[in-house]
Amino acid sequence: MRKSTDRCPRAPASLQSRPMIPGWCRAVLIVTMATATPAASVFAQPAPDTQPSSLALGSNRTLDRAETLLNSDHWEEAHDLIVPWLKDYPKAPDRDRGLFLLAEVYYQKPDRIRAFYHLDELMDNFPDSRYFFPALELQYQIADAYLSGLKESFLGLRIVSETDEAIEMLYRIQDRSPGSPLAEQALRRTADFYFYSSDFELAADAYGAYARSYPRSPAIPQIRLHQAFSSLAQFRGPRFDSTPLINARAEFMEIQSAYPGLAADSNVSGWIDRIDADLAHKNYIKAEFYRHTDQPHGAAFLYRYVVQTYPNSRDADLARQALAKMPRSVLSDPPPPQSNAESAAKQPAVPLGPPVPGANERPR
Repeated sequence: MRKSTDRCPRAPASLQSRPMIPGWCRAVLIVTMATATPAASVFAQPAPDTQPSSLALGSNRTLDRAETLLNSDHWEEAHDLIVPWLKDYPKAPDRDRGLFLLAEVYYQKPDRIRAFYHLDELMDNFPDSRYFFPALELQYQIADAYLSGLKESFLGLRIVSETDEAIEMLYRIQDRSPGSPLAEQALRRTADFYFYSSDFELAADAYGAYARSYPRSPAIPQIRLHQAFSSLAQFRGPRFDSTPLINARAEFMEIQSAYPGLAADSNVSGWIDRIDADLAHKNYIKAEFYRHTDQPHGAAFLYRYVVQTYPNSRDADLARQALAKMPRSVLSDPPPPQSNAESAAKQPAVPLGPPVPGANERPR
């Protein structure tokens, strides 16, 4: 029987279904596989969806290069690096960093809306990421830019306002981090935008929400002052509802009591006197209406109310002159209840005339 010339003899026929390798061949094979480079691998492996562990634990060359490009304002080149990387490694442990850098790409482009939504994706999928709060801060900068006048392009012209979207962005920032300094800043920015845009009804609501949510904030004095001015600005004139005047007066009185220094600097006492003058004028106009419609009793009642409640106002002098011309039969009516400017401001409205007998009875 001739000896085999093979260095690694073949297994017997009975064991060919389970090939056996001699120990010294097995040792050579293990060493070869352990030291082989990936290019020398015999078996082709599918493309991984996560980064190799050496890159996952250390720095990422692709993202490092993209960040360097962004710092040099080369966002297009950074975009061409980040997007393929995000597609090739959907489960990479540092995907949150890739999303943050992609958002910065669109921030520089600028495509701020798209940047905002990539930041949203980061925070939705990686709530524990170290980029969570930097992403929130960048979202705030985007919203602030839109509220400060930045517009989106249409047909090559920057003419599309995004203020409504910016307010929604600020609301989402508050929803993601309630009670945080950035949420407080977002609510203040919202209120100030409404105030300086002359949307005083929403401004008063936003300032009130701020005062309730952050009562210990050092900005509370200014917040309450702006809230009072927002209430006052909602008054449309003496022929309209006086509720804004009443609310503003109460808020100014609280400021005068709690923050006397701020009240003196802002001339709060002067604004209170102005509100009292407006309330006096409103009631004088009502009295004139009754006089011109041949209802002297109602007119006399309101003239007396103005004189009694706002004795130092210009309308009080006019009311005294009108009462001097009233017939004695009218002046014999009972006077209105004792009142002053403080108590009058706490009432939603003054009575329009003397009580009418049977006015509160139900019809049978």
